[in-house]
Amino acid sequence: MELKDIKELIALIRKNDLAEFSLEQEGFKITLKRGSEVVTVAAPAPGYALPAPVGMIAAPAAAPAQPAAKAIQDGSEIPSPMVGTFYSSPGPEAPAFVSVGQQVTPDTTICIIEAMKVMNEIKAEASGVIVEVLAENGKPVQYGQALFRIR
Repeated sequence: MELKDIKELIALIRKNDLAEFSLEQEGFKITLKRGSEVVTVAAPAPGYALPAPVGMIAAPAAAPAQPAAKAIQDGSEIPSPMVGTFYSSPGPEAPAFVSVGQQVTPDTTICIIEAMKVMNEIKAEASGVIVEVLAENGKPVQYGQALFRIR
């Protein structure tokens, strides 16, 4: 990811009044938070550093985030791991990845979230039965927003 891409992300965050944005792809992870919060950038190559965007503070790369499964052990919701556009199926004419009443395992692909023209397959990261689909196909979702309810 280049500096101009990061600047575009910051502009989108400001334009859409988002508090937090996270993107992870092939060895690269970036988390941006508004306000006095911290920006985290983890690059694939050692020694590769990106300058901190104006008005934000750069922090050393943090340890990998805890999997979403930890957040849903008590039961009910599968949260979005990133900001983007929610897609319930791999294509417009294709059936949904999961539907109400379907059993899922931690490795079950439950949806796609598009972020910066990258299609990210989202895994359930928990076992259970889909009780409700909370996100609307083709609509934006926020980081941490409940996508599915399971039991």
